[in-house]
Amino acid sequence: MLEAASRQDDVTAHAGLTLVLEAARAVGVDTAVEKHVSLRQRERGYPESEKVEAVILLQSAGGNCVEDIRLLSSDCGFERMIEQQLPSADALRTFLAGFHDKKKLAGRPAEGAFIPEESEALQALAKVNTEVVHAAATGTKGTLDLDATIIESHKREALWHYKGGRGYQPVLVLWAEENLVVADEFRDGNVPAGMEPLTAARRGFAALPATVTERAFRADSACYEEHLLKWLSDESRVDGPAGRIDFTVSADMTEQLVKACRRTQDWKPLEDRVDETVEWADVEFYPGDWKKQAMPLRYVGLRLTKKQRELFDVTDVVKHLAVVTNRWQLKGEDIVRWHWEKAGTIEHAHDIMKNELGVGTMPSNLFGANAAWYRLCGLTYNVLTFLKRRALPERLRQARPARLRFELFTMPAKIAEPDGQLTVKPNAPAGLAEEMIAARGRLLDIFEARRTVR
Repeated sequence: MLEAASRQDDVTAHAGLTLVLEAARAVGVDTAVEKHVSLRQRERGYPESEKVEAVILLQSAGGNCVEDIRLLSSDCGFERMIEQQLPSADALRTFLAGFHDKKKLAGRPAEGAFIPEESEALQALAKVNTEVVHAAATGTKGTLDLDATIIESHKREALWHYKGGRGYQPVLVLWAEENLVVADEFRDGNVPAGMEPLTAARRGFAALPATVTERAFRADSACYEEHLLKWLSDESRVDGPAGRIDFTVSADMTEQLVKACRRTQDWKPLEDRVDETVEWADVEFYPGDWKKQAMPLRYVGLRLTKKQRELFDVTDVVKHLAVVTNRWQLKGEDIVRWHWEKAGTIEHAHDIMKNELGVGTMPSNLFGANAAWYRLCGLTYNVLTFLKRRALPERLRQARPARLRFELFTMPAKIAEPDGQLTVKPNAPAGLAEEMIAARGRLLDIFEARRTVR
């Protein structure tokens, strides 16, 4: 028999979601927003920090669009637990619109790719994320993986991308060792991934904390671009950290490079796959525009040979690829395997952000609003990484958001307030409830320690 509760705020379906809010505050999202972001024209209304927290909660809960905040706010018990009301969908739309500055789009040509300068509000949001990265990180090695991805969209303003659809093609930079988004650049769909990649790379390295003493960089062929390669190779680089940056970048397979691979004889086995064999070799190749006095680049070639050759055209039997690097001290096979690791980092982050954290649906026709939604998703990604690494049990360290929702965030609970003390009784196995209590304790300790230092 179904029977309505005597009070709607006596129960909640999202008891575990409060951990996300507590993690956001433990890592300093609220104070960073108060410090950097100021969009309100009037003093009344929700502060910017609560709007940012609402978006983080919404994306963590599985909301695909701004309107889904209505479903979350209808859980009166959840609002009672966090002791605040969530802003409305209209308030969040207005908030996101505040990141749009039409003046920044004034130089857009009638045709062709264009990357606008970011609004001051978007730059402020980037500062918030940088402070969160600094608070969440613990390592001294910073390997940055850079990659672009396509987000399909049917918005009128969405432009055609190279795969034939319409949408956006933002660039993301992920700190591999810490699993933290350190930078992004939101772009229209018609902007090639290889257009000015140096800007995002600079942002990524600028966002690393001073405690990082080893730096590295990995990217696909979109970053096989003269200015970026020279910047990475120059240890006294402009607008970047001094010192060495180890890097690998997938090379464009130009006719000259393919010929150089074909001339190479000393191929060594790398992998024996079901349908092909993979071999590697150092390839003698020199880009035509590389300065003679500069440190030479190393090209590690790959030769992929199909098995059962009789099933393929002769031109399809052998394929060549190459990786360009400044790492001369490693074996070629180790360089290739290290380079391939980015498939489990940056591409994993793209998948999660698009399919589990709401980026797959853009909220607005305004470019700046969509850019803010994307950047806030990166912030949500970082808060969840912080939660998993610093508070949750080891078994959830690699859990995707969907797993966290299924097991933790959608935990039902009864709420009571005997003697004025708010009490939450999760309807969950004792072990899971104990893990949640322990996680809250760890987050509280981090929060109190940060407040004491501040």
